[in-house]
Amino acid sequence: MSDLQKFRLPDVGEGLTEAEIVSWRVAPGDLVKVNDILVEIETAKSLVELPSPYAGTVAELLVAEGQTVDVGTPIIAVRPVGAPVEQPVERSVVEDPAEGAIEAGLIGGPAPGGRTSVLVGYGPRTTSAVRRPRKANVDSLAEGRVKPQRHGGFEVGRIVEQRLSEEADAPHPQPHRRPHLPTTARVSTGAAAGAHGQVLAKPPVRKLAKDLGIDLRDLTPTGPSGTLSRDDVLEAGAVESGGSAGSTSERETRLPVKGVRKATAEAMVASAFTAPHVSVFVTVDVTRTMRLVERLRADREFADVKVSPLLVVARALLIAVRRNPGVNASFDQAAGEIVVKHYVNLGIAAATPRGLVVPNIKDAHTLSLHGLAEALAALTKTAREGRTQPAEMAGGTVSISNVGVFGVDTGTPILPPGEAAILAFGAVSLRPWVHKGAVVPRQVTTLALSFDHRLVDGDLGSRFLADVAAVLEQPDRALLWA
Repeated sequence: MSDLQKFRLPDVGEGLTEAEIVSWRVAPGDLVKVNDILVEIETAKSLVELPSPYAGTVAELLVAEGQTVDVGTPIIAVRPVGAPVEQPVERSVVEDPAEGAIEAGLIGGPAPGGRTSVLVGYGPRTTSAVRRPRKANVDSLAEGRVKPQRHGGFEVGRIVEQRLSEEADAPHPQPHRRPHLPTTARVSTGAAAGAHGQVLAKPPVRKLAKDLGIDLRDLTPTGPSGTLSRDDVLEAGAVESGGSAGSTSERETRLPVKGVRKATAEAMVASAFTAPHVSVFVTVDVTRTMRLVERLRADREFADVKVSPLLVVARALLIAVRRNPGVNASFDQAAGEIVVKHYVNLGIAAATPRGLVVPNIKDAHTLSLHGLAEALAALTKTAREGRTQPAEMAGGTVSISNVGVFGVDTGTPILPPGEAAILAFGAVSLRPWVHKGAVVPRQVTTLALSFDHRLVDGDLGSRFLADVAAVLEQPDRALLWA
């Protein structure tokens, strides 16, 4: 085993100490090249795919899926190219010379000073890239889309070709059906298997199965188009209840607190019991803001981006920060200092299948309205896909919680750790309102501001919230205060 290269779990975020192995993308015997994705891990903040810093053959997976390990723990062993390794008997897959070049910035690609990028820092490139065989299901092999591989001592490609040839020569062809393979060579083709044998299930179903410690590949799908449903997972959970990964009975389901949920719980408790929270509220007529949103949606300059009321709220908050910079600050407990930031990293609280995350738009104060719309769209899309990276959630200075999308009037949000203020934007609805001396229906919302009373006094917090409300009530104030 001395010739093996062991890949240790790296710190992919700021101060990461541990991570959970969610799913392996390779198996022992697979050929990998530099930058191939080896594994997907879950940190306290996000899901992260780890690329391979080595080229060679996977010798051993050292950590099982679902296991949480410390940073620095060896998780996979790779036998380098050139080391003794069992070679396929027939039809090896080789690298296409046209695909040999690795882009700058990727592991193994060009780096400053004539060196080569590695996972952390730079180092010499001592191996050549080798393409690993793709994993395939029987349908892909039958249609000729995938090169043959060896499975369990049988060459699946040859078997499929032979079966198809026999069917073609038959005097009375039968309707197409999957060729029968010997048991030891059979590839999984269950109804829930999609491309490359992946299970078909929605993200919430995957999360539930992960929390319950259930392997989706072992379940029989009952959902539409061969997808696994929530009931499929819960039924399996009831059978397998009692494990440490979670349990389900007829009357209750127990889920382990880990990953994003664990990190959120710890952060919220620390924030609630460290920063003295104060909340102030204001109800405001936002009819003009809603009309502005409609005009922007019809403007060809904004045809390529999503325009929502949240966009105008974000702009109003940025203007209010410029007028009240003390809100954009943090409290340095160790130094006994208030740190006022001269930049705004605008956090947007997002509910995802994995829990609450608060990614932030870096230097949001420098963006145009169109640029802010683009940044909001990108942030939301990444968060919903569960691909928000740790760096995107670090360094926030002030945040918005858009509780109105759930039909909620307002709330008293808890401060993200290290921030002095968070704005809750409630639902916009038609309400009777006194306008120009008459009671008429107007578009109205309620805003709430929670702030850290150690560094934001009541009058500063109230002035800040009043400025946000003023811009939303009359958006043309943005021109006067810009």
